Amino acid sequence: MPTTPSLESRKADLRAVAFAARIAAPGAGEALREVILREAPPMAGALIGGFWPMGEEIDTRPLLEALHARGHRIALPVTTPRGQPLVFRPWTPGTAMAAGVFGTQHPAEGEPVLPEWLIVPLLAFDRRGARLGYGGGYYDRTLAQLPHATAIGVAYAAQEISEVPTGPHDVPLHAIATEYGVIRP
Repeated sequence: MPTTPSLESRKADLRAVAFAARIAAPGAGEALREVILREAPPMAGALIGGFWPMGEEIDTRPLLEALHARGHRIALPVTTPRGQPLVFRPWTPGTAMAAGVFGTQHPAEGEPVLPEWLIVPLLAFDRRGARLGYGGGYYDRTLAQLPHATAIGVAYAAQEISEVPTGPHDVPLHAIATEYGVIRP
């Protein structure tokens, strides 16, 4: 009798495919900025939890700078020990950055803050608002602790798949923004 692959093995296989398919597109970060500011801007005064892009991730820096210029306070995550939610520290353009685990970067100093509106990285997404992350569960734990925060996934449109396998701890996104538009589940 054939066995069904476990949720984790299906996600691991999908991560390998998603990493291989992700290719940075010139100008995508600027296009993402325009899409979010036009179609899904955060509420006035919201404390934004962003992330510093790494590798081939869509470039969030143009968006972070534009939100800061519009008067939003911005915070970036510090990767905590496995099993813990992320901690966010304040960021402004010119903030000294420190290298984190897994190739991340975060503000070198600052007291923790709690974002109200989050820009969330992902490897793949579907139209239900499900996201495939890197496998550590950091954003799912963080979003579970911030149930009233708005979570917007950001990615290249090419990262969309028909269905992301999900389990009970996977927290859906409120929307996904790509260089072409916003998808609302």
